Amino acid sequence: MNANYRTSLALVTDQSATGEAKVILDNSIAQLGFAPNMYQAMANSPGYLSTYIHGYTQFRENSGLSPQEQELIFLVISRENGCDYCTAAHSMLAEKVSKLDADTLKAIRSGVPITDAKLHTLSEMTSRLFKTRGLITKDDVQKFLDAGYQEYHILEIILALSVKTLSNYANHIFHTSVDEAFEEYILKP
Repeated sequence: MNANYRTSLALVTDQSATGEAKVILDNSIAQLGFAPNMYQAMANSPGYLSTYIHGYTQFRENSGLSPQEQELIFLVISRENGCDYCTAAHSMLAEKVSKLDADTLKAIRSGVPITDAKLHTLSEMTSRLFKTRGLITKDDVQKFLDAGYQEYHILEIILALSVKTLSNYANHIFHTSVDEAFEEYILKP
């Protein structure tokens, strides 16, 4: 999904980037072999890109959630926001890096219930936080806690919502092209 509006800002390449944006793009090339189009879009505002990278890294390193749970959260948010770019990118990461099982990945991408009860509860909490803008109920929280999560995990999901809002919204206004590395994971209508 893209916004009706499309920004006229060009992608910032690692050759044209300066300062913190250059460092981030160069680090991405060193780690991934390329600077994702999304990063190049966000590099138009170095503070925006830096905030995204910082929040993303904090979530990945300190959420207390497994890589599979992290990908589930990112995928639910990206699906809810209608971000084709992030849905494709996190689908690839879920399969190739986090090793999320194929049935769970398919369920998340299509928005159908997940058969694993704990992951289903995590998906539901993520969706509830998104849809209610954080106005969850005591019952929502009790179901979440009963599934084995802790209260601080709610804050971690909100962090993920914040990070994905940054990336999803930038992709909407840039009409960001999905990088070749993620193309096979584009949702087909």
